[in-house]
Amino acid sequence: MFGGVEAGGTKFVCVIGTGPDDIAETQRIDVAGPAETLEAALGFFREALAAGTRLDAIGIGSFGPVELRRSDPRYGFITRTPKPGWSGTDVLGPFAAAFDMPVAFDTDVNAAALAEGRWGAARGLASFVYLTLGTGIGGGAMVDGRLLRGLGHPETGHIAVPRRPGDTYEGICPFHGDCFEGMASGPAVGARFGRRAEHLEGADQAAAAELVGFYLAAGVRSITYTLAPERVVVGGGLSAMPGMLDAARAELRVQLNGYPGLTEHSQPAFLVPAELGGRAGPAGTLILAEQAAELATDAANATG
Repeated sequence: MFGGVEAGGTKFVCVIGTGPDDIAETQRIDVAGPAETLEAALGFFREALAAGTRLDAIGIGSFGPVELRRSDPRYGFITRTPKPGWSGTDVLGPFAAAFDMPVAFDTDVNAAALAEGRWGAARGLASFVYLTLGTGIGGGAMVDGRLLRGLGHPETGHIAVPRRPGDTYEGICPFHGDCFEGMASGPAVGARFGRRAEHLEGADQAAAAELVGFYLAAGVRSITYTLAPERVVVGGGLSAMPGMLDAARAELRVQLNGYPGLTEHSQPAFLVPAELGGRAGPAGTLILAEQAAELATDAANATG
């Protein structure tokens, strides 16, 4: 049995289980300050352990940017984030100190990518990208069966995108203004239309779907040309906007303009909605925990 924490920008979701269809316990924690939010998450697992639940490991998938290099003193920290008050927060450390078990740490989108790869819309694929469109925009990339990591981790939401013709909006990103996230995230849609995306109706809803679809296509174009994924899976709250994915598919064909000429790029199966929906992130943290437990067992066997 594994524990997991999807540490999102607006909510933490704590779970205990083995997969999306086997969740024994769950709790949602609305994000406040770092100390308060982390203590509430720690309390969830303390209560479960005190009640007799056995956990073999805990996995944490956090909003970012985060430090994933184990050699860095800030491994497990959120680094320079737009989330007020959270820059420099040690997320991993409190869990590692509180519980005598392996604790894994990664991005929330990498966790969701793992889940969609095992149980969802990317089953059987060695190379794919998972994108989340919501409060922020982020992405996890699976390349030849392995999550892509390097000096940092992919920051898909901050890639440059061309402006839609006639779009004069300055962009909401505090770092880049009119990057992908700055132009098409949930807060950007809210700022443009004066209401949250889920509250839009009629002509405003249709206009928002076309707008987000354009910028999603622009982002996917860059991803297609740099990572050559077999599929792009789209989750997050904006992915459910009626007509948005159809608009993105049509616009992607326009932006690719027949290059490099792969028929798969024009098929609906190339750009698809996430199958697990909101369960992807929490389920993926259980995979992170499972992997950490396996590594710990292998290390123990090697030294034993």
